[in-house]
Amino acid sequence: MASIGQIVSPTPGNDALARARSRAALVPDCLVEAKRIANTVIAGWHGRRKRGIGENFWQFRPYTEGEGLARIDWRRSARDDHTYIRDHEWEAAHTIWLWADMSPSMMYKSTYGSVSKESRALVLMLALAEILARSGERIGCPGVMEPISARNAAERLAAALMHAPLTGGLPETNMIRGWSDLVLIGDFLDDAESIMARLGPLARRGLQGHVVEVADPAEEVFPYSGRTEFTDPETGTKLVAGRAENVREEYQRAYLGRREALGESLRHLGWTFVSHRTDHLASSALVAVHMYLSGMPARAMHGGRS
Repeated sequence: MASIGQIVSPTPGNDALARARSRAALVPDCLVEAKRIANTVIAGWHGRRKRGIGENFWQFRPYTEGEGLARIDWRRSARDDHTYIRDHEWEAAHTIWLWADMSPSMMYKSTYGSVSKESRALVLMLALAEILARSGERIGCPGVMEPISARNAAERLAAALMHAPLTGGLPETNMIRGWSDLVLIGDFLDDAESIMARLGPLARRGLQGHVVEVADPAEEVFPYSGRTEFTDPETGTKLVAGRAENVREEYQRAYLGRREALGESLRHLGWTFVSHRTDHLASSALVAVHMYLSGMPARAMHGGRS
């Protein structure tokens, strides 16, 4: 997404081939980190799905590799040479869609951040996929991976991301139906009005949304002084400030004002909003989003700024 006073990025954002190679190289390490983080926070958690009484049978469908053996209906499978899963109505109707912004502004990393925004967004998305898959959830990624219900969903999503085309801005959502959750992870540096113009119709379609803003600490505190050149990684536009410290207060007012306006607009829609900095533990944002997905907003407030 286009930035508000975006600080110069160390990696050019207009070389598509370099961007594709960079992401492909980044994904495997992010998957390893995602699994590590998921393992540290998953103990004691339970899936959102309610099993047993009150769950209506929907259909039998063929078993796919990676799904839990406990979900196999052995009586139905014994009738012929195929193995079948017993789907229920809620399972068939509901999907959690995960998406991370991979536009050039996400590549930014200052000396104050532990990782790039892109790396943190990928880790959060893959860690969520890992946790949700273990809970038996159905997971998809708009324009990248069709919804699946499999224990290895995180690995399959990582593989799909390595070969996905480069895109910018919010994802296409025509394939998403109601009774779905949509988790959007990015820096959301466009003005709140333009973002809400895209998200508002999704809420009216019945989607429950969860937005995670990933920020580098330098973007928030603006620790620059003296003559400084800033570059927008989306457009290449440059801005030179003779004395950067003189614009710090105005910049912070605009940056934090955008965040406040976006969060308030999302809450008005009934969506959730978590702000996360790359110098903080990824697990804090992961816990907050998972708690929102689990319908426990009070506990989510302790996992990330909302």
